[in-house]
Amino acid sequence: MSSKVAKDYVRQKLPDGTFKPETYAFGKGDNWSGARVDATVDKMDFMDVARVLAPALANQRYLPTADAATTDLLIMVTWGTTRAPEHASESRSYDLAQSAAQKQNIANTMLRDATTPSEIRVANGEVNDANGRMMGALEAISAEDQRREDTDRRTAALLGYDSWWVATIQDTGGTGLGYKKQDMLNELEEDRYFVVLTALDYRLLVKERKSKMLWETRFSIREHGNAFDARIAGMAARASDYFGRDSKGLHHDDLPDGRVEIGPVKSLGVVSGK
Repeated sequence: MSSKVAKDYVRQKLPDGTFKPETYAFGKGDNWSGARVDATVDKMDFMDVARVLAPALANQRYLPTADAATTDLLIMVTWGTTRAPEHASESRSYDLAQSAAQKQNIANTMLRDATTPSEIRVANGEVNDANGRMMGALEAISAEDQRREDTDRRTAALLGYDSWWVATIQDTGGTGLGYKKQDMLNELEEDRYFVVLTALDYRLLVKERKSKMLWETRFSIREHGNAFDARIAGMAARASDYFGRDSKGLHHDDLPDGRVEIGPVKSLGVVSGK
């Protein structure tokens, strides 16, 4: 998760050291659908998500209000599931490159074994054709790699991975930084549930029709092994520590696992049948 604040946004504190409450109204942002049907997120509409987020906001003294005259913030809510890019080894271009490599091997064998001018001419034609196929496949793979990187970059911005992206994306070797880059790509290239809260200056928006971001918080969790409706409350509660403050980059915070404790077994005696 990550959070940013405007340079001039400072929360006021009360004499007891707690934050002065700030009021807000929710605004509906985008709802990103995933690549597959997922009832745990698809069934939740904007109000369902807003109701889950409200307690986490209240923990940081951000309180909802229906009075437009006293509203401080408009908190836009964007949520959903990212879509992982197709891996190169699963693409059509990769299959074409494998086929071209096989043709190159066959053609080169033909040329090596050719003895007559006619055989050499035919073999050279096969070599040129195979090389052309390989060049086309490699160009297609390069274009796919660029689209994949563009998708990863957009996903990094959406999830708040900007600082990680900037710090590692130029490294291509097997260094420690390179391993961190691969860790980042592994996260970006898996489907993830996410929520983005963007707090705007409500009064400036209403009075002057100007949109000014005061703070934003982005948090996410991998889709695999999780259910959005079961995890969003815990995600919001953990992310609430960063509401209204600068996280200084990306943080990986574990969510506590739910646990049920079973006490001593007690006999209820004989229960009569019904």
